[in-house]
Amino acid sequence: MIDFILHFDKHLDQIIQSYGSLTYGLLFLILFAETGLVVTPFLPGDSLLFAVGAVAARGVLDAKSVFALLLVAVFTGDNVNYWFGRYLGPRVFSRDDVRFLNRKHLERTQEFFDKHGSKTVIYARFVPIVRTCTPFVAGIGRMAYARFMAFSVAGCALWLSVCLTAGYFFGNIEVVKKNFSLVVIGIIFVSLLPLFFEYMKQRKQVEGSSTGA
Repeated sequence: MIDFILHFDKHLDQIIQSYGSLTYGLLFLILFAETGLVVTPFLPGDSLLFAVGAVAARGVLDAKSVFALLLVAVFTGDNVNYWFGRYLGPRVFSRDDVRFLNRKHLERTQEFFDKHGSKTVIYARFVPIVRTCTPFVAGIGRMAYARFMAFSVAGCALWLSVCLTAGYFFGNIEVVKKNFSLVVIGIIFVSLLPLFFEYMKQRKQVEGSSTGA
């Protein structure tokens, strides 16, 4: 899996040679699963889109078709994930035999998405793993579906535009092609920075409250 992610550009070329137009369907399934199934956050997202953009720039894949297809894939994945959370969440959190899953946690989740749900849905789209969990948690928090759907479309379109465009214009530069694995690691590193900053922010708040006490 690590090799698949770090060298997805080479694997994508092989897939296109072997399966031709069926590649569009495979890309759809990967992006749908990475977004829509809570158990598959390890699938490539940002690196896949960067590689797809680079291949589309060479005319091997149709850029407009890829964007439209993958927009449907990630938006559908978001919605499936949301409804999983909305359907399963109340049942799981209402159980009395699970110590850390109780009604108070569910109420806090609902309060969080009432206050911050819109920006969370968009920001999370750019953070690996978090983007897979967020729709599920939004469903658990019973974020208004119309609101979730609107910001899901915006987040999906923005994420695809940024990653595909970056690959389209920079993916075929010689130094990038020769060091694709390093580029992928860089993409992952940058994607995880918001998590790091949020962690440091929360840590400072905790330390500040402890000092004040």
